[in-house]
Amino acid sequence: MSLLRQPHVVIPLGALLVIALAWLGGNAGAPALGARLSDQARTTIASAGGGGQVEARFLSPNGFDSRHPVLVGGSGLDEDVRARIARSVAAIPGVGGVRWADGDARAAAGERVFRPMHCQEDVRSLLRARTIRFEESSVRIDAASYSLIDEVATALRPCLGAIIQITGHTDSSGPEAGNIELSSERANAVRRALIARGIPADGLRARGIGSRRPVEGLDPTDPANRRIEFSVLATEAISPTPVDTPAAR
Repeated sequence: MSLLRQPHVVIPLGALLVIALAWLGGNAGAPALGARLSDQARTTIASAGGGGQVEARFLSPNGFDSRHPVLVGGSGLDEDVRARIARSVAAIPGVGGVRWADGDARAAAGERVFRPMHCQEDVRSLLRARTIRFEESSVRIDAASYSLIDEVATALRPCLGAIIQITGHTDSSGPEAGNIELSSERANAVRRALIARGIPADGLRARGIGSRRPVEGLDPTDPANRRIEFSVLATEAISPTPVDTPAAR
């Protein structure tokens, strides 16, 4: 009896043939779909404020066409703009999970990109009565503020996995260019202090905005405007699909 006539041989071979044909059929349409999604994403990104700065790459880590794009660029854009871009791309029909190449945001189609977490309020509560202080005209954290930073690190630990933004502010005394540089360096000093206390570096972002946003009700020159603020942004989980490469439908 021929080997190919035996059921225990024919059935597995038939199953492998069906799988191979399905894979070939799915991949035949993948490049066309990837090109279409790329074109739509380019237009959408421009409308959302990222034209010429952000690119959506519809490729898997293995180099295959994918409907889960990686957003590249835009590191200098405002967080609201980055969130709007991610949401806009995620809303394109056929697009799966969206993520930034720098890991700063994730989006799932039809869902918000960011969600504030309870630990943000915990940190704000700590900073309502006390302030992270620095040595005068310096980026060196005052030794008296170390215990407060310890408490901030403890409050942030439940947020591990989220993106924590550290924003430095100044009053309006002095030239604004210098204020922005000083506020940025101080925010980075707090970032380094939190990393030293076990908060993962890849979840911390630091920026300085000088005197642009004084405390509501305070005169812009009031020294109380010299402060550090935290914004905790949750990353939405990407819903996995069985096959990363899109199949024909």
